[in-house]
Amino acid sequence: MEQSAHGDEPAGAAGDAAETLDHPLPEGVRRRVIALVADAFGGLTVAELPAPLRQYARFTASRRAKFAGNAMAAALEGDPLFRQRIGERFRQTQPELAGAVETGTPPAAADPVDVAAAAYVLRPPGWAKLVAAAGEEVQRADAERADEAGRRELERLREELAAARERTRGETEQLRHDLEAARKEAESLHRKLRSAQSDVKRGEAALRRVQAESEAARAESAAQVSAAESESRRLKARLGEVEAALEASRRAAREGRSVEDMRLRLLLDTVLDAAQGLRRELALPPVSVHPADTVDAVEPGRMSPKDIATRALSETDPALLDQLLTLPQTHLVVDGYNVTKTGYPTMPLEKQRLRLLGGLSALAARSGAEVTCVFDGAELAAPVLLAPPRGVRVLFSKPGVTADELIRQLVRAEPPGRPVVVVSTDREVADGVAKAGARPVASALLLKRLSRLS
Repeated sequence: MEQSAHGDEPAGAAGDAAETLDHPLPEGVRRRVIALVADAFGGLTVAELPAPLRQYARFTASRRAKFAGNAMAAALEGDPLFRQRIGERFRQTQPELAGAVETGTPPAAADPVDVAAAAYVLRPPGWAKLVAAAGEEVQRADAERADEAGRRELERLREELAAARERTRGETEQLRHDLEAARKEAESLHRKLRSAQSDVKRGEAALRRVQAESEAARAESAAQVSAAESESRRLKARLGEVEAALEASRRAAREGRSVEDMRLRLLLDTVLDAAQGLRRELALPPVSVHPADTVDAVEPGRMSPKDIATRALSETDPALLDQLLTLPQTHLVVDGYNVTKTGYPTMPLEKQRLRLLGGLSALAARSGAEVTCVFDGAELAAPVLLAPPRGVRVLFSKPGVTADELIRQLVRAEPPGRPVVVVSTDREVADGVAKAGARPVASALLLKRLSRLS
């Protein structure tokens, strides 16, 4: 009777396809079908099971129903051979119910859910009607149980309402008695209160007379104390203001001297380094210059201005940046996002910053210049957790301040005469820093220079 998984479909498959359910299986029938399959499951060998169900072969019937319910329902619906094997097991375990369902005469005393589950598995002629009829019967039974439960609940609520009304009447009567007793007690208390208020008023009048006499004497002494305290507070406040002003002026003087000392020291270092670099560049002996050497003339072998012009570097030549960085005490200021969005705009901002800072660190190590990289703080959704690389100062602009303004502040903070190079393609930034004495260069120039380091 059974066929292999690779053989032809059972003879009843075509008949099964002719009958279908108009509605999904009722939930009770579906649970009974899964329980029936789970019980019959254990009588089949692993080879007789569909491939998706073989992993549940060693499960107990209850665990199969719990964990493989959907898989068993799908196999029962889509695999006629598996359904035929389950039907054979069902006929062996419940022959009477199986025979009655297959002959179309289910016993009247049988559970409609059992009849519907057996019809769904065995698929006799007219099985869809049996399942639909059983589903309707189950729904009617559920509706009747719900109606019966509703009637019982309604009766219980009516009894509770009657009891609540009875309690309310008793409590209302008790409250009336309590209210009458409270009213009488309140009237007695009111009479006592009026008598006590009369005594209090007489005492208050006597007290006001005594207070008026003592208040006059206290007011005179308080006025004198208040005047003295006011004068003392005014003097203390004035003294505090003077001390605060003095301390502020001292602090301002100290900070001013500190900033000016720092600027002068930095400028002095710049001049000294420039002089030493110029001496090394020109290879001039300390005392070899004579007045005649200052006369302007063209000596044999000396390059003319025309020759010097031919050696000028292009604004896009990375060697120009190298020459600028060899100047003594050079400060390189980089407009961070202007450079990264010019060179690699598709990368996330975090990776843009890391890539640029890595290149600047290598450039700082090679050139020895002071390097500051400025990013716009408005681009940040949260504070950046970033460890600045060696040799690079990393700054983010404050709220309300753009990176362009921060760059101009950095340029203005430098003493006149120190070489400052600003990397930005923004024309407004370039023009602004040029007016402050800095040397602007394009972002593409820095990107070309960094590409040589990688």
